[in-house]
Amino acid sequence: MPPSQCAPPSNGSSAPCSSPDRGEVDGRPLRVAVLGSTGSIGRSTLDVVAASHGRFEPWLLAAHRSVAPLVEQAHRFRPAWIVVVDEAAAAQLGAASLPAGTRLAVGPDALDELIQDSAVDRVVSAIAGAAGLRSTWTAVAAGKGVALANKETLVMAGPLVMQLARQTGAIILPVDSEHSAIHQALLAGSGDEVARIVLTASGGPFRTRSREALAAATPEEALRHPTWSMGPKITVDSATMMNKALELVEARWLFDMPADRLAVMVHPQSIVHSLVEFVDGSVIAQLSPPDMRLPIQYALTYPARTAGPARRLDFTQPLTLEFEPPDLERFPAVRLGHEAAARGGTAGAVLNAANEEAVGGFLAGRLRFTDIAEVCARVLDEHPFETEPTLDEIHRLDAWARQEVAKWAVA
Repeated sequence: MPPSQCAPPSNGSSAPCSSPDRGEVDGRPLRVAVLGSTGSIGRSTLDVVAASHGRFEPWLLAAHRSVAPLVEQAHRFRPAWIVVVDEAAAAQLGAASLPAGTRLAVGPDALDELIQDSAVDRVVSAIAGAAGLRSTWTAVAAGKGVALANKETLVMAGPLVMQLARQTGAIILPVDSEHSAIHQALLAGSGDEVARIVLTASGGPFRTRSREALAAATPEEALRHPTWSMGPKITVDSATMMNKALELVEARWLFDMPADRLAVMVHPQSIVHSLVEFVDGSVIAQLSPPDMRLPIQYALTYPARTAGPARRLDFTQPLTLEFEPPDLERFPAVRLGHEAAARGGTAGAVLNAANEEAVGGFLAGRLRFTDIAEVCARVLDEHPFETEPTLDEIHRLDAWARQEVAKWAVA
């Protein structure tokens, strides 16, 4: 278990992040760069900032092309910089659109440069999909503390990113509720005492739907998540349980845990966010209402804990917790996640790229719901597998997988 993610190393030594900053550095606010600030995780991050009583300062806010929401955030939070990655979208902005003291930068190169600025203390990596790899890589290469919400970074290039973090001293702290829960539970013992990590899954909107009925599922139905409010792509991933497949791959590299010691359980209440089983049979779980503001704040204040805006469990009311194993016949994506985590190499990058394109095809009406996992399995099986790819090879196979999905006919 590598020390760069601040979990107990397998040699039993103490975790490396031993001095709490409680959201402050040398008595000043912790300066945060929020990448993907207009998305679901970005907005929740700014909720945490607003409730922090000045402990956090949003120094940089970045979005791909959502200009109007980004400008609204700039007026509310007064960051030093906003970045619009898409140059055409940025052309809509004039200097008069921004508040005094906030400057505009445009394009991915400008974003990379600002991420490396010495003013940045922590980077919240919340750009969705494979597009988030570049900026996360830049932050890790610069030795920054990274609050990682972009699971695709580790799904695509986990070994390379974790090796880079060890070289630069970057700290990677998970924001996904499942991986944050695992990170917290792992603090109950040393790495060599862990028997198994269990990621929980809500089961999504189709948890009880038959396999036959799944073929007729519509995008509108898939987007009605029972417990979480998320963007469309990750909401569909929850419906297929591909989100859990990708989280298995992420956990493989983030926690340096062999694939055969990773498991999934369906837990429809979304109260237990994951569990860690130790060799003596003890199981440590992290519980909280489904509210992303809690893992976001924990990633910003770690190793300290502070009061925040996240909802609390009400222990004066009855509470029922259910668990069941996933049905791999109805949700074969989970099996693909285990396969990609076990194979390593380019398997994760290809699975992620194929899924992104297949989900897009489903939302556009070109693929059926059940085609998503099927096309991903086909592309994963047929791709030219590389055991130890370079970053360039990962990007090449990412593009190849997307082209393969595009060949599928309309259902």
